[in-house]
Amino acid sequence: MIEIDKGSGFCFGVTTAISKAEEELKKSGHLYCLGDIVHNSNEVARLEETGLETITHDQLRELHDVKVLLRAHGEPPETYAIARRNNIEIIDATCPVVLKLQQRIAQSYDEGGGEEKPQIVIYGKRGHAEVNGLVGQTDGTALVIESVDEIDKIDYSRPVILYSQTTKSLQGFKQIVEEIKQRMKRGVKFEYYDTICRSVANRIPQIREFASRHELILFVCGSKSSNGRILFAECLAANANSHLISNETEIDPAWLAGRLSIGICGATSTPRWLMAQVKDYVTGLKPNDA
Repeated sequence: MIEIDKGSGFCFGVTTAISKAEEELKKSGHLYCLGDIVHNSNEVARLEETGLETITHDQLRELHDVKVLLRAHGEPPETYAIARRNNIEIIDATCPVVLKLQQRIAQSYDEGGGEEKPQIVIYGKRGHAEVNGLVGQTDGTALVIESVDEIDKIDYSRPVILYSQTTKSLQGFKQIVEEIKQRMKRGVKFEYYDTICRSVANRIPQIREFASRHELILFVCGSKSSNGRILFAECLAANANSHLISNETEIDPAWLAGRLSIGICGATSTPRWLMAQVKDYVTGLKPNDA
């Protein structure tokens, strides 16, 4: 048996961004996108063939009088300011979950004042597109911590407000909260907000169950996907015979030998068509098991 996980594939935010891109490409045949529209090189290549052109922030500054798509990860205020100056029409595909988080962080930053201005701390991947957008809401002052090992950077004599990148591990966030609680100076305020997207967090028990049902797991994921690394780790925890691949060309036929039950799954940035492509390839190698 070869089974594709029904819960794997694009999350709502990615689906919306790609739909907006495809809609514009059908009308004009060309569209700029600020950064990879999704952290999956196969899907990016598919859209580039239809006219999507991926640009950097430096390239954005040189553009005028064009349309630019902002992907689901979101952008800092500076990006919108550049667009206004250069008469760039923004097609904003920022995920609603990310947008709400940006607004909450901006509000926390704006409301803080005086000597007791709180430290805004973000649990996330430094340099990640979403995190850059979140830090931008604080004029670049937010402290980013990637793991519990970095919490020594926090000044525990000042108030702390902790948020999380939407695709981080819920378990990791809870661990950081408990460690910060233990270190805060008495009487100093500590606020924390679980801002992890449940379409990601809820995938963890589901993908663990899926991985445990099969003899072999092929996890299809782009190398840039933070969400993919988290979910693949969960697959490995449930099934040691799990392999991370970006497409079917990376499959070692030896993995399939003697395996009667093969599961194919992926990240919230993995297109369904790519997982189907992997299944077709495996089926070709094991035609009696499809």
